[in-house]
Amino acid sequence: MPRSEARVATDRPARYAKQLAAHMGRKIDATFSEETGRGTLVFGAGTATLEAQPDALLLVVEGERENLPGLEDVVGRHLVRFGARDELVVAWHRDNGEAGLVHRNDDPEA
Repeated sequence: MPRSEARVATDRPARYAKQLAAHMGRKIDATFSEETGRGTLVFGAGTATLEAQPDALLLVVEGERENLPGLEDVVGRHLVRFGARDELVVAWHRDNGEAGLVHRNDDPEA
């Protein structure tokens, strides 16, 4: 299955993964385990996995090639909004070598 991943540098990866899963869980099937630091978001167009690492949050989206931009967008956009104060940057890299989307907070008021 085609995939794209982003490694988001942060000193609070579990906090952001938990927040993302809780927020997305209002509309889709979403889980996060504080014990393992791992979570899953299940969209109609594919899935996203969240993995809290010591200094980063690893995001992986999988779906049909044409669905990757939309999956990157929804996951990246929400995470950047939650992490506006920490100035999180989500830069996606697709498994076929293509550059994915890049999300950053460009709003000076955030």
